[in-house]
Amino acid sequence: MKTTSLKTKKEVSAENAKKLGLPEEIFSVPLNADLVHQITVSQMGNRRQSIAHTKDRSEVRGGGIKPWKQKGTGRARHGSSRSPIWVGGGITFGPRSDKIFDRIVPKKMKRKALFMVLSQKLNDNLLVLVDKISMEEPKTKAALELLKKNSITRESCLVVLSDMDRNTILSFANLPKVDTIQAKDLNCLDLLSHKYLIIDKAGIEKMKQTFLDSKNESSEANEEIK
Repeated sequence: MKTTSLKTKKEVSAENAKKLGLPEEIFSVPLNADLVHQITVSQMGNRRQSIAHTKDRSEVRGGGIKPWKQKGTGRARHGSSRSPIWVGGGITFGPRSDKIFDRIVPKKMKRKALFMVLSQKLNDNLLVLVDKISMEEPKTKAALELLKKNSITRESCLVVLSDMDRNTILSFANLPKVDTIQAKDLNCLDLLSHKYLIIDKAGIEKMKQTFLDSKNESSEANEEIK
């Protein structure tokens, strides 16, 4: 394992963000709770999987003929046994798997909300910055030592990797309340689902390439169109 702690969670704050080389465009954004809530709810809806499904009267079996004639029986008139008032008939207003919960949110809004959550993590001293996160072999003990070294025990934690590292992912896999994610896949929902955030220098650079460089490229493209 090659890990060198640069700053602990108690030492990293907004005041020394510049000294640590953290970009202000990402870690110095004021919080807008309404925007963060909107983005988080949309991401929860996009991840939702509709499993419960009931059949309506057009999907259940039977009911091909009229149960009995319209008049003369003394009973109420019925046209099909697939009616919701019949046993074995269709379900009215039941859950449907074809219901769509997805929400389309502009990319700029998602990016800004992400920066707000990252800035809040920094302001609340919940950000742990290390030199490098790299496991030579998958060992849970090595991952646990990294957490204990930064005073993170029995708390939820999100470990940000600069790229796909199988050994590191497997090292943290067996630890409860600890998850790993690539820097390019950071989002509000995963950040808010964990208390602490661990990231290394390479992860910071990957975030800058993913979120800031693409932002600059899009702004330059808009200027060229004008």
